[in-house]
Amino acid sequence: MNESSDMPSKSSPPVKLTYRDFLLFPDDGKRHEVIDGEHYVTPSPSLRHQTIVGNLFLALGNYLENHPIGRVWVAPLDVVLTKFDVVEPDLVYVSRERASVLTRHNIQGAPDLAVEILSPGTRKTDEVTKRRAYERCGVGEYWVVDPELDLVKVYRLKEGRFERIAECSSESDDVLTTPLLPELRIPLRELFRGDDTGLRGGESQTE
Repeated sequence: MNESSDMPSKSSPPVKLTYRDFLLFPDDGKRHEVIDGEHYVTPSPSLRHQTIVGNLFLALGNYLENHPIGRVWVAPLDVVLTKFDVVEPDLVYVSRERASVLTRHNIQGAPDLAVEILSPGTRKTDEVTKRRAYERCGVGEYWVVDPELDLVKVYRLKEGRFERIAECSSESDDVLTTPLLPELRIPLRELFRGDDTGLRGGESQTE
């Protein structure tokens, strides 16, 4: 008697990409990342995005000059959270206590702080996919910076889970702080400052 064709068939599990695969991705000016074995590609960032990254890096860099308790970097920098999770946060901070995760070429392990600046093409990835990956891999704190609303969401790891402990906005004259960096104070109006001409979604112009 022939077996029914309706019997479910076993499918091969999807192949997960690793850091070794990541190293083979093209150097095409885009941001390539692997999250839970899946490949994510992000276009080059906008001027508005880069202005905010620069403002934040300057604020943290100046703080760390006077309080040398760790180091801060901006993308591109590989952060190898696990064999199947390789990301490039817009900004990453590692304290002296976690300096063992630093290698000559990259960061091997969870940083104290990861920061992502949202863009239309990365909003879901940054707010959902990456947040879950950072939580799962033990990142101490995660800042999600929203240039459209001029606000920052702060997630802090507590008992293995992220809690959103603050949502700061420029409109409310809020000041960004963190216990990771005592005495650091970043007024949101300064973080989002800059010449906004053409930086908030204006049409691109070509000759």
